[in-house]
Amino acid sequence: MPKFNKILVGAAFSPNLKVNIIQACRFATYFNAKLYVVHIGASSNLKLEQLNEIVKNFEYKGQIEFIFKEGKPIEVLSDICEENKIDLLILGAQQRENIFKHYIGTVAKKLTRKVKCSVLLLRNQSKVEFVKKHIVINGLESESSENTIVTAFYTAKGLSSKKITIVEEIANEGLKVDDDRSLRKATINHERKTHQEDLRIKKIIANIPEKYQTGIEIKLQSIFGRSGYAIGHYARVVRADLLVMDIPKKSGIFKRFMMDDLDFILSELPTDVLIAK
Repeated sequence: MPKFNKILVGAAFSPNLKVNIIQACRFATYFNAKLYVVHIGASSNLKLEQLNEIVKNFEYKGQIEFIFKEGKPIEVLSDICEENKIDLLILGAQQRENIFKHYIGTVAKKLTRKVKCSVLLLRNQSKVEFVKKHIVINGLESESSENTIVTAFYTAKGLSSKKITIVEEIANEGLKVDDDRSLRKATINHERKTHQEDLRIKKIIANIPEKYQTGIEIKLQSIFGRSGYAIGHYARVVRADLLVMDIPKKSGIFKRFMMDDLDFILSELPTDVLIAK
């Protein structure tokens, strides 16, 4: 079972500094983790005092370490994550700002691919505690889908979530429906795929310790549509509090020019997103 024993949050001295630190303190408290607060830039007594004041006002009781280091954000953060064996990297941005999409599309996207730890992208930022009652998981079959689902259950337990929906994205095979016969054929095909996916997901859940399932409503949901877009749209429609997914692997000569699940999700951020690794 994966665990978030060490959590890192980037501390940029912007209007979002306080809320980002507060959110990170909450998560560190939920998972009884050591918190690393990293500022990309030179150290100063004034900066350290500001950070300490935010943590003190939150009444954070856990272990905490402040790190100041100059350099390029992606390289510095990835190096610190590696050196300290960080389990969860927290990144936040303000959606109303024009720089939001640029930030998410560059720094966050590159970091999620470069670091070895899980990454939490915060969209719903608030100084007031926001309970994540409903977690949606991308259960699309892949090499890391089992780890994604297990990580989601561990996260749900730590956040005291009440509901988990595991979404099985099933690709349409382009069956043309133009009469009753073709409609029946398409329906049977969809039902067969849904049944196969349900069995696969249930097998994974059966291996998750009971204590991580107790008190949580578990639902399996099959959806058809374009990968990435479909799961993001579903999370938005059901008003999920957190979307958990992995990073799809690109392959082929055109991989640098093709959008994948992560590109679609980051282009809109339907809710807070946890990239499980």
